[in-house]
Amino acid sequence: MPPVLLEVCVDSRERLATALAGGAARIELCARLDLDGLSPEPELLEHALASSALPLHVMVRPQPGPFRPSSPDFARMLRECEALSKRVQGVVLGLLDGEDRIDVARTRELVAAARPASVTFHRAFDRVRDFEGGLEQLIELGIARVLTSGGAPTAWEGRERLAALIRRAAGRIAVLPGGGVRVDNARALTAATGARELHSSTPFALA
Repeated sequence: MPPVLLEVCVDSRERLATALAGGAARIELCARLDLDGLSPEPELLEHALASSALPLHVMVRPQPGPFRPSSPDFARMLRECEALSKRVQGVVLGLLDGEDRIDVARTRELVAAARPASVTFHRAFDRVRDFEGGLEQLIELGIARVLTSGGAPTAWEGRERLAALIRRAAGRIAVLPGGGVRVDNARALTAATGARELHSSTPFALA
């Protein structure tokens, strides 16, 4: 069985350097982790492209708050996806409608704009009312992976739902546990869920 891949989210040059030195296999680049991640500043993006050989997945989220961007913010997201599409390996985004369902129509537009980069649907997924139905919608949209804690405050607390989602996905989409993932629970979390990728804000060596 292949080793578990660790994705580390970073929002500064310092965090990027720590992730590169500390065991990351993929980087999620963003700004303002304290706001659950926003689109990174151009200077940080250029630094990451120049300094890291790891796969780079970039957050596309212009504003904090509910995952229902205004028309101007959605237009900006489209422009960001298009600009990133041939420069990075992946983009990270998430849109919901007013009833906390996947915003299928606008997500489809963003996925098309981001190609050939892969797309991760971020933890906006934890707010959906129907996890199984939402997962099927993401698969239909061609999303590569979904970052989720299983709707719980942490991935460990949501491990049973994460395991169920991974079983349902059956390789059609990667389910990426995130939220409170640390070195002291990573091994138990992968054993409990069957996950082959983990997401953390703290780099560590995966045995």
